[in-house]
Amino acid sequence: MRPFTFLTDARAIVGGAELAEQARRAEGLGYHAMVVPDHLLGQLSPVVAMTAIAAATTTLRVGAFVLNNDLRHPAVLAQDLAAIDVLSGGRLDVAIGAGWNKPEYDAIGLPFDPTPVRQARLAEAVTVIKQCLTGQPFSFTGEYYRITDYTGEAAVQRPCPPVMIGGGGRRTLALAGREADIVGLAPRITAAGLDARSLTLEATREKLDWVARAAGDRYPELVFNVYPSGWPPVLTDDLDGEVATVIAALEQATGTRLTAREVLDSPHLFLGSAGRLADKFEQLRAELGITSFMLGTPGELDPVLARLAGT
Repeated sequence: MRPFTFLTDARAIVGGAELAEQARRAEGLGYHAMVVPDHLLGQLSPVVAMTAIAAATTTLRVGAFVLNNDLRHPAVLAQDLAAIDVLSGGRLDVAIGAGWNKPEYDAIGLPFDPTPVRQARLAEAVTVIKQCLTGQPFSFTGEYYRITDYTGEAAVQRPCPPVMIGGGGRRTLALAGREADIVGLAPRITAAGLDARSLTLEATREKLDWVARAAGDRYPELVFNVYPSGWPPVLTDDLDGEVATVIAALEQATGTRLTAREVLDSPHLFLGSAGRLADKFEQLRAELGITSFMLGTPGELDPVLARLAGT
């Protein structure tokens, strides 16, 4: 059975010394990677923060969670990623998605194209980034990007650092099945906001089926990741009370009322004692093959990591 890997999220804006200390602490506790979100509003630049994390550590992997393809040209992004992989000695994960947070598009006057357009552009960008990171000359002609006799900077990891593609829609997850090494299973974000039904175990099974159909024979090689969404991770001995709170909050925010069982079984809702969450993660691994878990910001779910590290 594939071993667990655990990620922690460098989301808060902190000074360089504090970020370095968080990274070293995560490394010492046995986290696989420290990752940085990619938004234009209220956070550090992920490329700069990933570089600082790599410089402060020796074994901890670094990545974004996940890069918004629409914010950077893929060849420019690939140069930054190659530099991080070289400077870290090959500890980079390339994680990218189609973008979803419309307010930041609006804030800088960037068109928020329909989902199929953003997804098609992502598919082309993944091809460009992979080619760039080989360090070999190539040309590419697509609908959104055109590359002519270009040689990108080579990454240390060959032929390319592990690629994670995250999303909640069928097109993006089919792309992940074809092109990714790590598949990030996310809830769907619609024009109206979070699709609460997409948080459920049933919805996650459907997403895995989409990936499997696209991946074919390479499906057993894929790593699957989930992360807390819709509600922050909560370590508590009052599980019933927390579940009731989550049900009410999600219903108010989305208009959808989940059952207590749907909340308890959701791969995206991390609620309960450390022991209960450890059992839940083991069940998700056994039943769905999910082995990569984002545990939130440093300290939130460290006790769960302590129970499962190395297994």
